[in-house]
Formats: sequence, structure tokens, C-alpha cells
Amino acid sequence: MPTVAYRRRTPETEPLYRAMSGHLETFLAQLQATDRQLPRHVEQEMRAYLECGILAYGFLRVRCEDCGESRVVAFSCRKRGFCPSCLGRRMADTAARLTEEVLPLVPVRQWVLSFPYEVRYRLAWDGALVSTVLAVFLRVGQGWYRRQARAQGYEGGRCGSVTFVQRFGSSINLNPHMHVLMMDGVYVRAEDGTPFFVPAPPLTDDDVRAIVETTAQRVVRLCERRGLFEAGATDPLWEQEPLLAQISAASVQGMVATGDRAGRKVRRRLTDPEDGVRSGALCYAARGFSLHAATRIEATDRRRLERLCRYVIRPPVANGRLRFIDEDTLVFTLKTAWADGTCQLLLSPHELLEKLAALVPPPRLNLVRYHGVLAPACPDRARIVPGPSPLTQAEGCEHGGAGRHHAHRVSWDKLLARVFQYDVTVCPNCSGHMKVIAALTAPSAIETFLNAVGLPSRAPPIAPAHLDRQLEFDEAA
Repeated sequence: MPTVAYRRRTPETEPLYRAMSGHLETFLAQLQATDRQLPRHVEQEMRAYLECGILAYGFLRVRCEDCGESRVVAFSCRKRGFCPSCLGRRMADTAARLTEEVLPLVPVRQWVLSFPYEVRYRLAWDGALVSTVLAVFLRVGQGWYRRQARAQGYEGGRCGSVTFVQRFGSSINLNPHMHVLMMDGVYVRAEDGTPFFVPAPPLTDDDVRAIVETTAQRVVRLCERRGLFEAGATDPLWEQEPLLAQISAASVQGMVATGDRAGRKVRRRLTDPEDGVRSGALCYAARGFSLHAATRIEATDRRRLERLCRYVIRPPVANGRLRFIDEDTLVFTLKTAWADGTCQLLLSPHELLEKLAALVPPPRLNLVRYHGVLAPACPDRARIVPGPSPLTQAEGCEHGGAGRHHAHRVSWDKLLARVFQYDVTVCPNCSGHMKVIAALTAPSAIETFLNAVGLPSRAPPIAPAHLDRQLEFDEAA
């Protein structure tokens, strides 16, 4: 039985929605008043957020088959830049599938690789460079695992990993870095061809140091060969989308690119700093690169593994950390205070929208990648991964077929039951089964139904642009 009652999400009451609805038009109009503007996919994502979860833009009707109790479920924007709801759904969905169907019952270690400012800026929009840099790190890391297996007498070891390209830092800044969940060992083939797992010995600080130093050396050499660090080197993003390039470069450095505070650091609030900051075991930095490898999940601890998967796919703006302190200022609370005592960031709505614009990923940039024995093309993958689970299986007859089929995504009701411990398919009145009976998309039908049941039939108002208070923009790069 459900442990808590289901309540419809009301995004219009959240600070992020209020900031977006009250200032988006002004923000875009001020940008358009210059010779530069945001790319189309960024503007589309920001506008789509204003329709996410709003009943006036369409919804599903769900009704109990026994007592007739009904509820409505609003459509989502299904974007992947910053929407807390849609990214939260993607987070729970991906974490559940990885835990149930992809990652085998073997130890898993998380490797977190971050980069210097110059490399971050390029990784933010260059998908090919993301793939190349990731390949460099995987060759170094997998080489360490294979050497450990050879030392134990096993040749031909094969690794497996899932990589999450996370685009944001703790301060909503643009900070592309990589979370690699790598099986802590290798698979080798037995005499009959069956793959079996050989765990790696305990990792040491010297191992992490050697891996990050080798990775840094090779990535820097790669960037130098491509001329990325040379003075006057061509910047395709600047040539094609100069405004996005300016916003991205400022976000990487924790600065403001546009508005009356252009070129200045984001404002901070400080607390008394603690004595010293310890980097911790299995964490090392070299040439601006940082590698953290202290998190290791045992094979049987699937609950902790799922929590880790959710963490690395989390949205950039968590509910509860953003709030208004007055009409023109928002406070974003950091999860952990910085070494200098910074605990909160003070942002104007304009600065917040600028930061969110920088976080929207380019089209066709894959943020989740599978390698080694977990890659789709690996011939032994089917014998290593757990395979389809009840989470993503449904009766084929429900879709006009026979037997069972494997769904690409976990259903909405199963995710809610898994994450929040309530089942939206159970009627709150009689515990009967609730079934989707209609999808309303026509404006007239939406308005008629919502008025009849006493729900708001009009979308929250979007404030028009106010160019009479137009800010001065910094024209410098």
C-alpha cells in the first residue's frame, strides 16, 4: 500500500518558475537588442520549461475503474538542460535501469575526472572532443585494470563502464566533467568461453596519481596538437554563436557575461571557514586535472549503487536550494560550503537565466555512454548484464501484440512507486485500479474540463519584456 498520498506537482509556485516566467521575455529581448542572440535550441528549452507541468497546456485523465475517482496528470517538457522535474524523471529512470538491467553483480568504483578551465570551455560544446578525451582516460584506467589482472595470471581482461557527462558544478556554473562508473575488475573468458569476473586489488593513492598524471599529459598533448591552446586559435562556437560562447566562457569561470554586472564575479555569502580542507584519500590533481576514485560500491549493495547513479544524473537546480529574498535577488544555497567560507550565491533573475542558458547541452550530444563489455555491440554483453527486469517489461497485449516486450523507459507510475513509495495506479478512495482514459490536447477541451472540475484553466501569466530598463551588455569576449 502507498505510504504517502500523491499530490499533483505545481511548478508555478516554485522559485525557478517564478524567475523564468517573470523575466524570460525581458532577458531574451535585451539579448535581441544587441547583434547577438541565443541559439534556437537554447531558447526553445527555456520556453518549453514554462509549459512543463501546467495543466492548461494538456494533460492525461486517469480514472478508477471501480469508484470513478479521477485525477489529472500534466504533460512534461521532456528537456535535458535544467528542468528539475524532467531531469528528475530521467535520473530515476536511468538509475533504475542501470541497477536492474545493466550493471552486473560485481564491485563498482566511481571515477570523477574534472578539467582545467581551458578544456572545460571546449568540452561544453565540442562533442567530438568529449569522446576523444573520454577515450584517453578510459585507455589509461582500463590499462591499470588489465595490468592488475595480468599480475594475477589472467590475460585478455576486458573492462566495462558507464560514463555520465555532467555539465554543471555546485554553483550552477558550466563545469563539464565525467563520472565514470567502472566495474572494479575485469572479465576474462574461461576455457569454455564463458566470461567470469576477476576483481582488482585495492586501489592506492599512487595508482590514482599515476592515472591522473598520465591522463593530463595525454589530454594536454592532444589539445596542443589540435592548436586549442594557441593564441588566436579559431573558436567555432564564437564564430557561429558569439553570445553563447561569451556566456559559456563566463560561466566556466564563475563570472557574469551580460547585464549591469558583466565581467564581474558572481556575488557570494560567506561563513566562518573551517581550519584546513582535506582532499581525502584516492584523490589527486595534476596540471588542472582532478581525479577522485574513493567511492566503491560492493557487489551486493544495489540500493547504494542506485543512489550513486541518481547522484551522477541529478538536475543542476535541486528543489529547496533556490529561493527569493526580494523581488530582484535569489539565493542559491550550496550543498557544501567552499574553502573560503562561501555558503550561498546571490543572483539576479537575469544572472540565473544566463547561467541556465549555458547549461543547455548542444543537440545530439550524448550525456550517457557505455564502454567495454557494457557497450551494446559487445558480443558477450548478454551473458554479463542482468538483462530485462519487471521494471521495463509490460504485457504485449496492451500494445496490440502478443507475449511480452522490453520497454525503453520505466513507466511513470513504477518510478513514482520506486522513488517516493506511492503507487499512483491505486485509487486513494477504494484502492481500486486507476487507468488512463484520455489525453486532452485541444485548448477548448482542456479549458472546458478544468473549469468543470474547479482547476485553473489558464496558464500562469508570463511577464512581458521591459526594455525601458534595458541593461548595458559587455561587448568583450
